[in-house]
Amino acid sequence: MRERFSLTGREATRPADHASVPNAHQIRSTRVRAAPASRTPSVPALERALAILELVASSKSGLTFSQLARSLDFPKSSVHCLLLTFERHGYLQRDEATGRYMSGLKLVSIANMAIDGIVLRERAAPLLRALVANTGLTVHMAILDRGEVALIAKVDLPGVHRVATWVGKRMDVHCTSLGKCLIASLPEGDVDQIIRNKGLLRHNENTIVSLARLKEELVRTRRLGYALDDEEEEIGGRCIGAPVFNWDGSVVAAVSVTGSTRRIDTENCDTLADQVKQAAIGISRQLGYLGGCTPGAIR
Repeated sequence: MRERFSLTGREATRPADHASVPNAHQIRSTRVRAAPASRTPSVPALERALAILELVASSKSGLTFSQLARSLDFPKSSVHCLLLTFERHGYLQRDEATGRYMSGLKLVSIANMAIDGIVLRERAAPLLRALVANTGLTVHMAILDRGEVALIAKVDLPGVHRVATWVGKRMDVHCTSLGKCLIASLPEGDVDQIIRNKGLLRHNENTIVSLARLKEELVRTRRLGYALDDEEEEIGGRCIGAPVFNWDGSVVAAVSVTGSTRRIDTENCDTLADQVKQAAIGISRQLGYLGGCTPGAIR
């Protein structure tokens, strides 16, 4: 008899001319026209910050402080403070030789994640819908973002009890099946760093709050090829998740089914796990994964 998770056990370029610098008024007015009418006012400081990011992003070789200050209609001190904040947090970087500000790695990373999320959702959508139809359960897909689970897709059956989740929701890695799948293939040092940064928040008496216990769970997740959340985040709820691989075999996302303890039990856990793994491997194929046809262990 094959092993499974227990459902009961708890254990220097030439500077650009000023005339070539985009006009901040045009950027802001475009954004305002595109947005729906609302009585809720915008945040002025945030609008200023966004104007800076958009101006820098629209320049191929970056912009100096003077160029930015001339293009913007707010105090130079505000421009300076915002630039400093963006630089400190990695959203902009400043070339010491030319004094030009360019998009930083953090901004590029966020853009790449957004693009990856769109590609993943588009390619996964038919398989996620099929998984919902086959199981009758809510289906989620997520990625790992800054040590947390970030939901990028959710599919429900019409008319059934809706799970209180939404695209963009962030969750802990240690108490969710998605999170366990996303970190199971990481180097041990990376897992340690995530836990140092995020901790092991106790959601209820079933939550894993020991790093050693979590690592045992990750070993079993790698061996079986799926992970279980057995009422660890929320009493009365269970989730079964499986990893999604890209072309080089790296885990880039995870898929799960979510339901009550009545709908996911000892009788159907193995069958559901196989269905989730089949869906995950199907999505992996869409991303160029050429591993074994049978969903197996996480390497």
